[in-house]
Amino acid sequence: MNKSRRDFLSLCLKGGMSAAALTSLQLQALSGSVQARSFSDYKALVCVYLYGGNDSMNMLVPLSGEPRTWYEASRQNLAVQGATVLNTTSEFEGGVGLHPALSALHSHFEQQSLAFVGGVGTLITPTSLTQYKAKSVPLPQHLFSHNDQQATWMHGQEKQTLNTGWGARLLERLDQGTVFGSNITIDGANPWQTGTNTSAFALSKSGISKINALSGYEPRVEHVRRVMQTLFSEAAHPLAAAYASRLNGSIDHTLHMNTLLEQAPTLTTEFGESSLSAQLAAVAKTISIQSQLGAKRQIFFVSMGGFDTHDNQESTHPALLEGLAQSMVEFQSAMAELNLAEQVTTFTMSDFGRTLTSNGDGTDHGWAGNQLVLGGAVNGGDVHGAMMAQRLDGNEDVGGGRLIPAFSNEQYFAPLARWFGLADSELTELFPNLSHFDAQALSLFKS
Repeated sequence: MNKSRRDFLSLCLKGGMSAAALTSLQLQALSGSVQARSFSDYKALVCVYLYGGNDSMNMLVPLSGEPRTWYEASRQNLAVQGATVLNTTSEFEGGVGLHPALSALHSHFEQQSLAFVGGVGTLITPTSLTQYKAKSVPLPQHLFSHNDQQATWMHGQEKQTLNTGWGARLLERLDQGTVFGSNITIDGANPWQTGTNTSAFALSKSGISKINALSGYEPRVEHVRRVMQTLFSEAAHPLAAAYASRLNGSIDHTLHMNTLLEQAPTLTTEFGESSLSAQLAAVAKTISIQSQLGAKRQIFFVSMGGFDTHDNQESTHPALLEGLAQSMVEFQSAMAELNLAEQVTTFTMSDFGRTLTSNGDGTDHGWAGNQLVLGGAVNGGDVHGAMMAQRLDGNEDVGGGRLIPAFSNEQYFAPLARWFGLADSELTELFPNLSHFDAQALSLFKS
């Protein structure tokens, strides 16, 4: 073991972190045994995070029979009327209706490029109502807490001493974490893109990141850059030298990215004026220059807020869903224009589902929910997972219409990681609890 690795391990141990706490990927990195992988194809994952806890059970609703009766009794004033009939590949009692606010996505469902994942949420092991009440199985910590559940969704596991996001770990496992342009956020820092040896490169909604000190009058800019380079080269202390190297690299990357984005092709696809549309437009612009960046695998993070609908849900939630649908349709159109519809998959995450019961004006924090997956490679036209019965006091209701998930979020993440290029044998490295579940349960992609 060389000196730098030995020093690093020494610092880890002095900080109270044992080698046993390191993942196998980290240990491989320290031993220099990580095998580089090369890809001839290009793929991107785009995470759309819905902050606040989307009432996603109301995105898909039963249309008739006993399931509809249960649904209307539980949802009360929030029951969706006029839902669009979905012709799902799988059969579901009572049929499946799409919230009318999501109608912009209906054609993609019919074209089998859009799928739903039903009844998914944070779980450590399969859990029944009896087991939940008896606490006879391990349960996710701090259920119904925004911050904790956001962290669990983004980490892909319960909180650990060493927290990394599953998006970043996926890149690192595929040896793509240090490739510039592989990890990009349009919405600032987030746990999903934070890894051991990688972090997200942040872009603004315009796509261009401005460095104030290196903007404006050209002679002054050149002078500032020369001064900075001199300071960087004179850094003697190891920490100062490391910081200088990192800062200098960041500046170089930003200037390089800006140059490429300024030369990016102009898309004919028109994006709306919403924040999510602007973020996805920036993602589309960045994907358009991926061949110049040289990144064969990319992950992107965008977000939309406002889903903590304790109040005014009847008017607020449909508007949120309509904005989500329109932005996703615009983005998919841009991917088709770039001839990359098959190579880019967009998916949603959110804190949790919400209660089936209305508090009179909205809903409160729940558990199980539904998610969206969109892309040309997606096994669309169906609801994968479960179309859970929206029934109060049913076999999954832990109280107030908080439903125990039928599938874990790690089962949801597994096919996304597999499609991205990860081998089945490596999935439990990213998702430790996946060994408790059927990792093949959700067939989200076309074979």
